[in-house]
Amino acid sequence: MDSLNSLLDGFGTALTPMNLLWAAVGVLLGTAIGVLPGIGPAMAVALLLPVTYGLEPTGAFIMFAGIYYGAMFGGSTTSILLNTPGESAAVVAALEGNPMAKAGRGAQALAAAAIGHFAGGLAGTILLVALAPTVAALAVGIGAPDYLALMVLAFIAVTSVLGSSRIRGLASLLIGLTLGLVGLDQMTGQQRLTFGSLQLADGIDVVIVAVGLFAIGEALWVAAHLRRTAARPIPVGRPWLGRDDVRRTWKAWLRGPLIGFPFGAIPAGGAEIPTFLSYVTEKRLSKHKDQFGKGAIEGVAGPESAASASAAGTLVSMLTLGLPTTAVAAVMLAAFQQYGIQPGPLLFEREPELVWGLIASLFVGMVLLLALNLPLAPLWAKLLRIPRPYLYAGILFFAAVGAYAVGGEALDLVILLVIGLIGFGMRRYGLPVLPAVIGVILGPAAEQQLRRALQISDGSPAGLVDTPFSVTVYAVVVLLLAWPLLGRMIKRRRTVGR
Repeated sequence: MDSLNSLLDGFGTALTPMNLLWAAVGVLLGTAIGVLPGIGPAMAVALLLPVTYGLEPTGAFIMFAGIYYGAMFGGSTTSILLNTPGESAAVVAALEGNPMAKAGRGAQALAAAAIGHFAGGLAGTILLVALAPTVAALAVGIGAPDYLALMVLAFIAVTSVLGSSRIRGLASLLIGLTLGLVGLDQMTGQQRLTFGSLQLADGIDVVIVAVGLFAIGEALWVAAHLRRTAARPIPVGRPWLGRDDVRRTWKAWLRGPLIGFPFGAIPAGGAEIPTFLSYVTEKRLSKHKDQFGKGAIEGVAGPESAASASAAGTLVSMLTLGLPTTAVAAVMLAAFQQYGIQPGPLLFEREPELVWGLIASLFVGMVLLLALNLPLAPLWAKLLRIPRPYLYAGILFFAAVGAYAVGGEALDLVILLVIGLIGFGMRRYGLPVLPAVIGVILGPAAEQQLRRALQISDGSPAGLVDTPFSVTVYAVVVLLLAWPLLGRMIKRRRTVGR
């Protein structure tokens, strides 16, 4: 009851005209920045930190929250329309959203994503209000073996369901893990795959990898086939969801938060793992499995709902423990410290107006996001009417700007081109791109957790499975690996029985 009363006070803060203005500015800026390939919410918040020096803290954080949610939706917009994720959490949206766009259903995919973000964010924020203390306590009790198990689950899940074969999925994952090795060893400080370059000592930024594999790889692939196939304009389609679309998506919208929120609250890769797992879940449960890879709308709705709920989950650990679980949360933590505020268990007592105003603004921001972006879905979808040579030239330009903005080094542009050529080669030989991105994002973290778990157990492999949570996750991994074999055995028995 205390939480409800505090939330009502928070709405009193968030609904003041000036704070409403900051929420609207944040949503618009976030969506616009998220649409640009390579510039995600973390970079947006970081770039705008100096701008907020003159603002009072509540207004600044309300704007940051709007940027966060807006950028997540903007990233899925370019994923769906151009197969170019604006940030890593939007990678999964490209798998089904882009085929839908190419089939003339881009507006429907964007509408499914927008409603998914609203449903996931609404459910995630309600859970944030109700469960923050409990989830924070659980997050504290999770150790290195559990984190490692979650990451292994993500690796297996993504290589098992993507591509024409598991071997190709595994090959793509290994490419990503190799790229993730570049830089200094986090434990020993030894250089790995840097070829003597000091600029590679910090590793390759995941933004450059994602933009290179998706944007540059896609642009090169399209350019290689432009002369073979006529560049006909793709129809946009009607800008609303039909009855069949709603029937196929409403369960996915509700399942997404159940996967996204818990993963957002623990340091296990942010929104990447839950979006992948949501995609796997929807594929397993769908009655239209044959449409996956060709434009299954539930493959857009579920992951986008999970991503938005995960964003709410990240605020649990940050506000109650001062523990950032994503890049955006880390930047927001820096912003708190900029104002002399330390997130942690006492934050709710010391700064109730700021905290509950921020949480209430999440509800306001999601309503603004839905109200602004549902009517704009057909407008965004009209990007597909731009002639492909001009469109992909623009993508290459913004991809290069985004990559250069990451570190301000000319070498980043060379790396971007090299990774783009790798992405082109992967498309040529039928390797799915997503496992490679997963490998880059989670590979270094998985290595670090593996080493920590082994250190704790004095080098004994039994230390990797010494908690009930890790055992449960590995059981799910075994089930995922064995499922196709079990399916074939069941089919054979049914055939023999007939």
